[in-house]
Amino acid sequence: MRKPTVHATASRRRAARPRAVARGGQAAIALGVLVAVAACGNGTTSAPGTSSAAGATSASPASPSPSPTTPAATSPTATATGGTTHKPVPPPPHTSPTPPAVESCVNRVYDGMTQAQRVGQLFMTAVTSTGMTSSESTAITQGRAGSVFLMGHSSAGASAFKTVSDQAQRFSPTVRGVTVHMLVSTDQEGGKVQVLSGPGFSTIPSATTQGTFTTSALQSSATTWARQLKAAGVNMNLAPVADTVPPNLVNVNQPIGRLQRYYSTDPAVVATHSTAFLRGMQQGGVLPTAKHFPGLGRVTGNTDTTANVRDTVTTTTDPYLAPFRSAVQAGSPFIMVSNAIYTKIDPASQAAFSSKVITGLLRGSLGFKGVVISDDLGNAVAVADHTPAQRAIDFISAGGDIVLTVRPSDIAPMTAAVLNRIPQNSTFAKDVHDAVFRVLNEKHSAGLLSCG
Repeated sequence: MRKPTVHATASRRRAARPRAVARGGQAAIALGVLVAVAACGNGTTSAPGTSSAAGATSASPASPSPSPTTPAATSPTATATGGTTHKPVPPPPHTSPTPPAVESCVNRVYDGMTQAQRVGQLFMTAVTSTGMTSSESTAITQGRAGSVFLMGHSSAGASAFKTVSDQAQRFSPTVRGVTVHMLVSTDQEGGKVQVLSGPGFSTIPSATTQGTFTTSALQSSATTWARQLKAAGVNMNLAPVADTVPPNLVNVNQPIGRLQRYYSTDPAVVATHSTAFLRGMQQGGVLPTAKHFPGLGRVTGNTDTTANVRDTVTTTTDPYLAPFRSAVQAGSPFIMVSNAIYTKIDPASQAAFSSKVITGLLRGSLGFKGVVISDDLGNAVAVADHTPAQRAIDFISAGGDIVLTVRPSDIAPMTAAVLNRIPQNSTFAKDVHDAVFRVLNEKHSAGLLSCG
């Protein structure tokens, strides 16, 4: 069904993150074993290594009630000879064939949002880590942005960053009495990519150094680093890097190799260590983001500063996808897609704008059910052949969920373009609907949206 107003569709398409509850699942739980309702239940699973904040529940799909023309269910009855016969069990009384489902918290919030508020949930804008500027706050309010990115290396310390995070959270909308809190993210990988430092923060070694740790030591360290972020009001980390750089490209790979952002030149080691990092983040109460799918290890140019960056090697069955597959299996809530072109997967589009990469490979082959976030779609030279409006529309059309731009002035034209496109194209309207549900479900799982 293509209508954007059918909320159950998104719940069925996305396996619910922990604590997200589907309507049919709630009805089945409420009626227990007495009544089988004709509704869809959404089971949830827990990933190994997740924190108690991401604890899992499950709901079995409900069975349809017997119709008047369907033979009644039977239950075995013991006979005197030890055998069994089956005595008909009449259907339980009810006033309608399908009792109304209990509205979930996510559905309640979605239904109460304006279209602008819904679309805003699909955008992450930059905020200066040392203090929000007027243009940055204007971008949030104009675009109803639901997420922010703390930008700019600073050693001001945790208390200073907490002030900025709190300021961002004051822009969180309240819908039907429920506050939909902001995702507040940053780049806290380690080494040369540690945005936040100073009092309250450890000096995090580079990923290349982290790759020499045991996985248990790395997971424990990442838990500590996550708690430091959380104390500063940061609830999402755009890390770990799951890219594998082959040995012969370490010194020429601009985005990953030369900055020592890789755990190893062996994808198996990258898989174990990037997964240990993301599990540690989860245990510390911070949402991790595996990046940059399907990998930036085999390119030479940096998509932030170079146009037409191409990977001519990676395929849809490539061994270098192993770290991303491990991240999916470990329950990574977010995966970031790169801005490079992968000629053996989709030679016509950057990965961020490719349905073959996002919908076909990441969601289809790898089975990812979480939130897909873009790499920077603001200042990145690799996407300069698209207008800001086109970047937002093409990313969401390809199956993406959260548009990240470090240029606040992009938010207004991007959100306006999405809002204008919705009534013009039913397929795009459904893409937006599904993306909003994925984001709200993830916020619900993380405790950033709670009706209780």
